[in-house]
Amino acid sequence: MSAAPSQETAPVSESLRFVHLGFGDAAVEYTAAWEEQRQVHAARFADEIPDTCLLLEHPPVYTAGRRTTDSERPLDGTPVVDVDRGGKITWHGPGQLVGYPILKLPRPVDVVAHVRRLEEALILTCAEFGVETTRVEGRSGVWVLGDPIDQRPSTGSLALHLDPRLDDDEFDPRLHGPEYAPSNAGQRREDRKLAAIGIRVAKGVTMHGFALNCDPDNTAYDRIVPCGIRDAGVTSISDELGRRVSVTEVVPVVEKHLRAVLEAANPLPRQVAHAE
Repeated sequence: MSAAPSQETAPVSESLRFVHLGFGDAAVEYTAAWEEQRQVHAARFADEIPDTCLLLEHPPVYTAGRRTTDSERPLDGTPVVDVDRGGKITWHGPGQLVGYPILKLPRPVDVVAHVRRLEEALILTCAEFGVETTRVEGRSGVWVLGDPIDQRPSTGSLALHLDPRLDDDEFDPRLHGPEYAPSNAGQRREDRKLAAIGIRVAKGVTMHGFALNCDPDNTAYDRIVPCGIRDAGVTSISDELGRRVSVTEVVPVVEKHLRAVLEAANPLPRQVAHAE
């Protein structure tokens, strides 16, 4: 987008603005959405537009944050887009709602607080669909907690206390089939991530954001070490409920909770120019 201020500065609604870039057959290629983010970021920094959240789906793509290691990338050489956000490698694709909140943060800038607010909005969203989620200390994102280790079913022929992921830093679950596949974490009753978060803050304005698994094919995660975490897996709202919950069903609920949480964090009035 190209947002130019009018000659007269007038207040724009302080309400968080949502822009739907494309879903389903109109899913947006990652690099195109990244360029859109940059333009919206520049306009928000210049106070030409209000806080804006881009919502969309991507065609299948792996993206790697700055901390991704070679040992976490696809073994078969599948292309990966390296990006300027925090975090590690993840997957985006059909059935996953991606949100890029581009916000001018309150001063002093608190990046961790921003991540916590995104987590809170997503936790509330999942709860509205009947899925209990939470945070896991030291691991960003939104999680469904597994059973205590001593109450989980055995992993294949191995007793749980012999699970190599627990004490072998070199163990690669991608080489051991469905027994350790991230997409099967629910069957193993392990902790499993339902929403990932990775952000960047430049000039006090956020970029990137969250990916909420509504109804994706989670086997795409089995080709990587998602978020660099080897001893847990992934899930979706649909997997947890045992019924299909589409992205279009989730969009209005996410918007409601993002608006409530993010606007409460920055209630001060701001004067910005009308975008033409």
